[in-house]
Amino acid sequence: MYYYLKELKGFDIHVIGLDLKEDVIRRCSGLAKKYGYEKLHFLVGDIADYEGVNEVDVVVTLHACDTATDYALAKAIGWNAKVILSVPCCQHELNGQIETENFSALTDYGLIKERFSALATDAIRGKILEWQGYKVQMLEFVDFEHSPKNLLIKAVKRSTSKHVMETAKTKAETLMKEFNFSPTLYELIQSK
Repeated sequence: MYYYLKELKGFDIHVIGLDLKEDVIRRCSGLAKKYGYEKLHFLVGDIADYEGVNEVDVVVTLHACDTATDYALAKAIGWNAKVILSVPCCQHELNGQIETENFSALTDYGLIKERFSALATDAIRGKILEWQGYKVQMLEFVDFEHSPKNLLIKAVKRSTSKHVMETAKTKAETLMKEFNFSPTLYELIQSK
């Protein structure tokens, strides 16, 4: 991404990569140095605690497990990111919360419950992003035969009407109420 934006497109960019694994950061930092990417920096850290910037243009998350995606999305919203590209992974949080009388057939089989919970997680994330003024698309970016983790949440900050934003919030809250969901991203946004 750095090569494309900086070298091919000529944008004056500064990229910060975060990961919890020191060996990953060491390897990525070595590659940035090897290729002379002076404005590409990697840091060991959790995005939930990162305070190095106040505003950004783009936030990209790749396979941030479970609620790490929610913390990254909340940071992106707080930083007023113009574009968010998020590839969620391991959406387990709502699987442990799901309770419903009206749609109990979805919870009778472990595999169905797991897949539905993952889809519901990302649907709620999408509606929360819309509530926060983003135009959202859910895209399959890698064929399912190569990876079951192939969903890309693309969110672009737009001037959006209050009605559209409130409708998105209502849709998220309706889904949450029906299945007894209390997702981390919703809690993070509500606490602001």
